[in-house]
Amino acid sequence: MTLPPSWRSDTALLDALGAAVIGADLTGTIFYCNAVAEALYGYTQDQLRGSSVMDLLVPTGGLAAAQEIMRQVTAGQRWTGEFLVRTASGAEKLVQITDSPLYDAGEVVGVLGVAEDVTDLEAARAGILQLTTRLNRLAKVTAELAAAHDLEGVTETVVSHAADAVGANLASLSLLEDEHNVRLVGFRGDDRSLSTAYERYSVSNQTPSAEAIRTGKPVVVEGAAAIKERFPETYERVPEERTFIALPLVVGERPLGAMGLSFPGPRHVDDQELEFLSTLADATAQAIDRLQALADAADRSAKLSFLAGAAAELSSSLDYRSTLANVARLAVPTLADWCAVQVVEDGDLTTLAVAHVDPAKVVLAQELSERYPPDPTAQAGAHHVARTGVSELYPEVTDEMLVAGARDEEHLRLSRELQLRSGLVVPLIARQQVLGVLTLVSAESGHRYDQSDLAFAENLAHRAAVAIDNALLYSETREASLRLQRAVSPERLEELPGWELAGVYRPAGSTEVGGDFYDAVPLEDGRLAVFMGDVMGRGLLAAASMAVVRSALRAYIVIDPSPDAVMTKLDVMFRRYDIAQLVTLVYLVVDAQRDEIALVNAGHPPPLVVGPDGFVERLPLAESPPLGLEGFDRRTLRVPFRAGATLLAFTDGLVERRGEDIDAGLERLARRAGTLSGPDLSELLSGLVARMTDTEREDDVAAIAVRHVEPAT
Repeated sequence: MTLPPSWRSDTALLDALGAAVIGADLTGTIFYCNAVAEALYGYTQDQLRGSSVMDLLVPTGGLAAAQEIMRQVTAGQRWTGEFLVRTASGAEKLVQITDSPLYDAGEVVGVLGVAEDVTDLEAARAGILQLTTRLNRLAKVTAELAAAHDLEGVTETVVSHAADAVGANLASLSLLEDEHNVRLVGFRGDDRSLSTAYERYSVSNQTPSAEAIRTGKPVVVEGAAAIKERFPETYERVPEERTFIALPLVVGERPLGAMGLSFPGPRHVDDQELEFLSTLADATAQAIDRLQALADAADRSAKLSFLAGAAAELSSSLDYRSTLANVARLAVPTLADWCAVQVVEDGDLTTLAVAHVDPAKVVLAQELSERYPPDPTAQAGAHHVARTGVSELYPEVTDEMLVAGARDEEHLRLSRELQLRSGLVVPLIARQQVLGVLTLVSAESGHRYDQSDLAFAENLAHRAAVAIDNALLYSETREASLRLQRAVSPERLEELPGWELAGVYRPAGSTEVGGDFYDAVPLEDGRLAVFMGDVMGRGLLAAASMAVVRSALRAYIVIDPSPDAVMTKLDVMFRRYDIAQLVTLVYLVVDAQRDEIALVNAGHPPPLVVGPDGFVERLPLAESPPLGLEGFDRRTLRVPFRAGATLLAFTDGLVERRGEDIDAGLERLARRAGTLSGPDLSELLSGLVARMTDTEREDDVAAIAVRHVEPAT
């Protein structure tokens, strides 16, 4: 075993201690010792490492006590006291020892013992007692820093325990917020006005801590005269005889902040003490860096998790108003204390959602917005971002900013109640068009937004903008498709004497419009032309092709409704205009006088004829391919069709199912279609389609039923 990773940065401090230090694992095997331990126990470091504490250093009479101490410390409790140890010469020596649990990742993994020779101490105790106590406390502070789980723990250790260890009556811990600003995160002292004055300050300030951060070097100022000369602002606040020490917190070449210590009266700080303090500052910096890395990792994880949730929400519906409102609620409190989403409508910003964990605050914000509506011409804020498409970042919302933006005292009061601390406003841009604005605000949490937060918010805003754009495109496409569908598809079939007609169309797909089409056209001689077609694909292109074919059909029917003539003209049209899409079509002419149907089937599912008694006959399969394929003859087929019989034509969406041959679907339809022999053909056809349609399949379904009935006399 070696020192845990979190302790390795402190090896220099342990090596430099004037006390003997031994580290042992849970079995009592020594894995670390410093040079003082060699001198105290008389063994070389090689002899000590790998040996058992109990076997090597504990006299026989002290084994029981040593084992009890070991159990106590490995259970997480520190032990301090005098203990008789055995040296290499065999002599026994009384030592003052402190055994502390050694932690790694929150678990006890060993014991760290700091010992001093009581015999030698007695002679020099008076002179070195203070230094020894301080060093022991520094060792304790270092251990606490290594075990700290959060910044509050580090802060408490530095401003309380570390200050006690060196005898300081004022202590502070300051961290960089950005390259220009510093925030006081911890303070200990009687004069609380100092913590208020330096709650936030600039790196350029003339104070010991600011200079330590700028230079990366310790700053030591002894006595009132020196303080007044070098740091007059500090002297004005503390016009006393005292000594200031500011130690930079640096990891590598990256400054994190500064640790400040102050002692009453002049105090000479020698090189050895400054080295110890610098080692303590290094341990503090390492602890802070470790915690910041953990916090950054947790923040990245939370943001990635949020993005995943937001992406799922944005893709869950084409109703962008509700999805964006849900995203705003998801953002609180993960990303912000406040989140607002606004969209551009008719040239102005419309608020879709304002979210905060406290509903009362939302009401307050709405009241503020209603009583003091934002200025659309303002040179900052949501309207400005909507006009320019440029994000705005406010790392700190100061009271001066609130005063400058307030229209009256009541406006200022309400603004202050919101406790705004930091904010950012980003545009929702898709295809180079600003569709709205996303605003994130920090309040109670005190979080300060930076460039990384802005980049993340812009990523989120882009996703939201794409969702809005997709929804708008969907709405436009859907509306255009529905207009086209209404223009070319009969909302209801015409009522014709001697005929009972029924039609059903159930669209599928993102635009709710496909290439299925049908119609029934009465001819001048009393016959009825019926067609059912299916353009491969769906959407606007399929609907447009469907419109072309349907219009051509109706035109050709007027000229010559015979199946041969109509289909020949359609084939010519496909060749002449190079229509790329394939179209299946069954075209039928029903002749009530001759009780027959003449039809040509171009690659379409075969229609059914349902007799008055419910007997179902499936017409022959198509003998020619879909329109758009050349080199095939179209042959007219004639089949009987008696009065009272019902013709059913349909598209493949009615019979096809995943993993099933279409013949199985045709057989299933034939078994169920007998119900069409009953009265109320429209209701019967709707019921049949509902029973036959596969809800898991995304395909359009169209069906037309035609029944020859005797005219009422």
